[in-house]
This record gives sequence, structure tokens and C-alpha cells, in this order.
Amino acid sequence: MKIRMAVASSNTPADAEGLSDLVDGLEKRRFDTLWLSDTPMTSAVEPLMALAIASARTTRLKLGTNVVVPGRNPLLLAKELAHLDRLCGGRLLLAFMPGIGSATERAALGVTGVDRNKRIEQTIDLCRSWWQGEAVTGEFDGFVYNDVTVGPPPLQEPLEIWLGGNGPKGLALTASHADGWLASRATPAQAEVSRQTIEAAAAKAGRLIDDDHFGISIPYARTELDDRTVAAVMRKTEAARPEICPVGPDELMTLLQSHLDAGITKFVLRPMSLDEGWDAELDYLAEHALPFQN
Repeated sequence: MKIRMAVASSNTPADAEGLSDLVDGLEKRRFDTLWLSDTPMTSAVEPLMALAIASARTTRLKLGTNVVVPGRNPLLLAKELAHLDRLCGGRLLLAFMPGIGSATERAALGVTGVDRNKRIEQTIDLCRSWWQGEAVTGEFDGFVYNDVTVGPPPLQEPLEIWLGGNGPKGLALTASHADGWLASRATPAQAEVSRQTIEAAAAKAGRLIDDDHFGISIPYARTELDDRTVAAVMRKTEAARPEICPVGPDELMTLLQSHLDAGITKFVLRPMSLDEGWDAELDYLAEHALPFQN
């Protein structure tokens, strides 16, 4: 099993110096991946642009992002991702996401009333066709493709697409279309059941998802959080806080081990505060989380 540690910020700013500190610190300490979130309705940095900059500063660090798919032109998305993978030397990692689903976001992205899971499924099929060098003809939600190709293809063969989501529809789509699963806000017990559900459904569909292609995003803190932050992190879950958002090194290491025991091997660690800057934060993770990486 390949155990890997990624680091992300809950709200990575569009700030060149801050991004450089994070990227350089991860490369120096030999973390596996920088992970940036696509959050269209916030001021967080646009991840594909930031990853292109990060690729020029690094030689081994993998570059990961969850991409909000609804609202994007599949042709442009396929081209952007293929070219980014080539520019970074085949270090791109992807998870396709439906977005937060608020009425405000849906309206802003032009997808009010759209089945977001269906949109992701169609986009995956289109991207894979283009990345394999196929010409696409057809109409896709207002986009008309007449013998359209994308080139050059990604460096990775294949460029994998992971999915998230803990609900039945998300798990079913992962089983039928994804190369891996990146969970969030799931306890180790919940993650294990979801992993088993995905594996069984994939096998029934004649597909195989590698047993080390299951991951989770974990918010964490070094010191106690205020009640408002805890409430936001624990929204819509009845789980105990340490199983979702560990505080302090003991809780963090215990939760990582519990997820490993549940068959989860890829981790995206999101600090809930950065009071002392990235150097202190990465030193903490290098001491307490990085030893799990193999």
C-alpha cells in the first residue's frame, strides 16, 4: 500500500509569497502533494493557475486539485487539464466535484436545475475520449462538438480522475466512472463502509479500483478551536469531533491510523488556522503525519 500525505489550505489566498512559502516548504520536507481546492464563490486562489506556478518551482511534488465541474465547458476543461499535466511533467492529480450546491452557486455557474452528478459523468466520458485522441461529435448541454479533438494529450496514461461524495449517488458514480475516491467529513467506520460499497459496485460493473486509491480530506488543528469553527466543521454530522477534525498530535495520529486500518491510504491535511505561518505548520505535520508516508 502506498501511503501518501498531501497538504492544503482551507482558504489558500491569491498571494504569490504565501503560495511560494507553502510550495517550497512541501518540496523541501518531501510531502507527496500540494492540494488546492476549487471554490468558485470564494476568494481562494484559482487552483489550475496556482498549480501551474507551483510546477515551475518544484521537481517532485505532485500537484492536486478538486475541480468543480458543473458550469465548465468540457472542451476547455479537457484541454486545460491535459496541458497542465504536460507542463508539470505528469504530476497532476485530479478529483472532480459537484460544488457546494447552494442556490447562489448554482445560479452563478449557470447550472440551476442541472443534475450535477450526471454532468460530471458526461464530462468524464468526454475528457477521456479527448485524452485518448478521439474526435467527438455531438451536443452536450448547449455545447456542439463537430469532430472536435484535443491535443496534445496528457503526459500520464491515463490521467486519473477521482471523485468524492459520501452519499449513495456519489458512491455509485465513483464505482462506475472513477479511478479513485476522495472522501471528506467521514469517520473511519463510515469511510470503510463506503470503500467496501464502491469496491463491490465496481466489481459488479466489471471494473476494478486499485485498493490504494481511496483517500480522505482531514481538517485538523494543533491547538483548541473556537466553538464557531468546530460547529462549521461538524455541520450535518453527528460524529465525535476527533473522528472528523483532530486537535493536537495524539488525536491526529490516532485518526490517521484508524483510517489506515479502514483501508484509506491517501490523506489531504487541511490546517484550520495558520497563526504561525507555513513553516511552523509543516514542521508539525512533518513530525506527526509524515512518518506514516512510505
